[in-house]
Amino acid sequence: MRVRLAPSPTGSLHIGTARTAVFNWLFARHNGGQFLLRIEDTDRERSQQQFTDNILDGLSWLGLAWDGAPVIQSERIELHRLAIQQLLDSGHAYRCYATEAELTSMRELQAAAKQAPRYDNRHRQLSDEQQQRFIAEGREAVIRFRIDDARTISWQDLVRGEMRWSGADLGGDMVIARRARHDQIGDPLYNLVV
Repeated sequence: MRVRLAPSPTGSLHIGTARTAVFNWLFARHNGGQFLLRIEDTDRERSQQQFTDNILDGLSWLGLAWDGAPVIQSERIELHRLAIQQLLDSGHAYRCYATEAELTSMRELQAAAKQAPRYDNRHRQLSDEQQQRFIAEGREAVIRFRIDDARTISWQDLVRGEMRWSGADLGGDMVIARRARHDQIGDPLYNLVV
């Protein structure tokens, strides 16, 4: 059994992360498992080394020894880009050229209709001609993971028992890489790398 703690170094170690760390560490040790540490430094603007150091120092102070070296997500960015390219090649992901203004307008219309915000998958089936038009306009694209709306996802949770989610309830196709030129893959996001 493996459990992990995946703090984001955008601030100092806080009580919620410490509580989760203690629980996961105890659970792993009780069950003969491993307690892994992964630093989620995917937010390049806010992540800072001083916060990583603070988190590591705090966990050590609590006596929570992790197994193996911490995984640093920013050091794995090229592996994540390769995975995204495989998803694009297999049709499980696609480039979305929707602008921030278009997305804001979509959310405002949904709010006015008292609907939960969700991406409407508008660029899921773009033709080559439509894509070329967006590229000619100079639009950058995010990469979205294609969610099967008709699929039910289920699993057995140790605490809550059987859990079920419908793909249609997940809020539309999720972004897995930041905006970049049409011939590039932007920085992989938390949604993918965890």
